[in-house]
Amino acid sequence: MRGVARWIQARAGSLPPTGRHRPPGAGGPQDEAARLEALRALADGIGTTLDEATTCAELTRAAVRLAGGAAAVVRRGERGTTGYEAVAGGTDALPDARWVTAAAREAGPAAAGGPPRPWTGRPPGGPGHTVLCALTSGTDQYGVLVAARRGRPFTRPEAERLALLAERAASHIRHARSHELVDRTAGDLQRALLAEPGRPHPNLHVAIRYLPSGSSRVLVGGDWCETVRLHFGRTLLVVGDVMGHGLEAAVDMSAYRSALRYIASADLPPHRVLRQLDDIAATEGGRRPATCLLARADPGRGRLTLSSAGHLPPLLIEQDGRAALLGVPVGPPLGTGFGGYESATHELAPGQTLVLFTDGLVERRGEDIDSSLARLAALRFTPGDGVDHILDTILARLDVRHAEDDVAVLAARPQPRHGHPPAQEGAEPTAR
Repeated sequence: MRGVARWIQARAGSLPPTGRHRPPGAGGPQDEAARLEALRALADGIGTTLDEATTCAELTRAAVRLAGGAAAVVRRGERGTTGYEAVAGGTDALPDARWVTAAAREAGPAAAGGPPRPWTGRPPGGPGHTVLCALTSGTDQYGVLVAARRGRPFTRPEAERLALLAERAASHIRHARSHELVDRTAGDLQRALLAEPGRPHPNLHVAIRYLPSGSSRVLVGGDWCETVRLHFGRTLLVVGDVMGHGLEAAVDMSAYRSALRYIASADLPPHRVLRQLDDIAATEGGRRPATCLLARADPGRGRLTLSSAGHLPPLLIEQDGRAALLGVPVGPPLGTGFGGYESATHELAPGQTLVLFTDGLVERRGEDIDSSLARLAALRFTPGDGVDHILDTILARLDVRHAEDDVAVLAARPQPRHGHPPAQEGAEPTAR
């Protein structure tokens, strides 16, 4: 079968004529102006989202409102062509989908000088009259709009108006596919970065969860978790959130994470780590600001040191299942260059569980953040639950799968102590 673009051009003469021989009821200039206004209104209803399937459905509904009968789309993608999709109107007038699918599969690019012209006629064995309009944007062809009806044939003006709607839809489909590609790339990068966190000391049980936004069309953001193994049996626990979404946020998240690993290797106190991270980010132009919470866990001494760069406080779950937020001095987000970070020390006993999280875990539209945090702190847990079960419980009770933002959450619990720390470990560094 010849390509739809070439085939349409060869059969363009089958359209009813225009000019002085207007079909009955064509009307005068006022009627034409009314038709153009109606066409504009129909076109405005196409491409209201960045979802390709939604755009196709809007196109077929607009085609039926314009010309009556039925309409459907045959899409063309990486895996070839599909059957009828987004069907609107009475389907008994549509031609055999295999005939249209074959035509779409053979469709070529638009001819030089303009988009392919619509074809109208009666397909072999078809139940009614049909218009085929290629979904073309530039040199890319995304499928075919099929409009069909019984009774009177389509006129040239009707076919051309349908072709304009198809052209409008093709442009939005191109944007939707570009958006999906960026979304998928950012997601792949984010998952790759989150797949290999550092390994904590064996004296600490750690579990991590990352969940993209509940909306499948929302881009992946810059949420991340990390664990850095330090000297003297200590582990630095990290959770951060780069502002914004998409590939750029994921790239900046990677930069923050790499810098943190390097700085933390010097075994500085948490507030000093944040200070250096802020200095680096502030001197690198274009780096997005980020919030970050550091928790240096020292199970051997039952000590926890916290420092925050604009981040929400952590949750501490007691052995009996009660929970409370821990106090931590909050400095400005990273990348501002303001500095001013401080640390706070708390006890950390075996059986207690520390939970670090990004704001997507608790924030809800229209709700005050204090109320959101209070809802988290009000949760109760079954004594003896492991860290993985605790995270699953939190995610389920807060209905995180329907959250409007990405969520990264980390839970850590000290192993039961057996005796005292080895003598060779000595005292921990006192760097300030």
